[in-house]
Amino acid sequence: MLNEDIVDTLNDLIETSTDGELGFENCAKYVESPELRNLFIARAQECRRAADELKALVLQYGGQPDTGGTATGALHRGWVNIRGTLAGQSDPAMLDECERGEDAAKARYRAAMEKGLPEPLRAIVLRQMEGVLRHHDQIRALRTRYADADA
Repeated sequence: MLNEDIVDTLNDLIETSTDGELGFENCAKYVESPELRNLFIARAQECRRAADELKALVLQYGGQPDTGGTATGALHRGWVNIRGTLAGQSDPAMLDECERGEDAAKARYRAAMEKGLPEPLRAIVLRQMEGVLRHHDQIRALRTRYADADA
């Protein structure tokens, strides 16, 4: 794999991590539950650390790290803002939006894993992807729990 392809793949994941960071921070603004607010803030910090780790790798491979998220992520955050400010929106609604964001992250990490990254990059991306998968499952379980509590 060429360094340029490696940098492009890592920058895609930086954008994904930045989307996650900003998305979780955004959702934290709209939840009532302190449990969810603290969780979302912690997840945002984890996404920031993941992006920082990837940025250092981009520099090692002679590239320039991306500094923003994706257009799709920005649109999703805009939707979260709208949904979060509408009367009657609930914590399960914000969990639903977080799960959507994690679905996108899962897809992008899986795509990166299929590109034949060299070791040890592959191990780092795999470790980060496993974190995304855990977060997704946790968000889904919380969404179900909160939805059941509202019913």
